[in-house]
Order: sequence, then structure tokens, then C-alpha cells
Amino acid sequence: MTAIVKADLGACQGYANCVVGASDYFDIDDDGVVVLLQTDVPDAELTRVDEAARSCPVSALKVIRG
Repeated sequence: MTAIVKADLGACQGYANCVVGASDYFDIDDDGVVVLLQTDVPDAELTRVDEAARSCPVSALKVIRG
């Protein structure tokens, strides 16, 4: 099973918890909004990326399993 990451850019407040958890998937731009560096999440990365997404205090990130 694969998964994808989606971001609600309007909800993002730039806390960067996601970057701490998975800097190869998430970054914060100069305006303080999340940037998705990758959207496809292979099984081997799913737990780590899902935890990073769930660390968002405003729930701006979702990992959707296919």
C-alpha cells in the first residue's frame, strides 16, 4: 500500500513540527507555510511521515492511505 501527503496551506501556521519529524518530506517557506517536498509515501516511510504529519498542532497535514 502506498500513501500520499496533502497539506492545507491555509491552515498551516508554520510551527515546523513536521520538518523536525521528516525534513525530507516537509519544509517551511519564507512566508512560514509548509512546502511538500515529496507527496508519495512508500510503506517503509509511512510510520515516520504519519507521525510528523500528526505532530502539526493545527492539523494542516494529512497522510492518506491508498
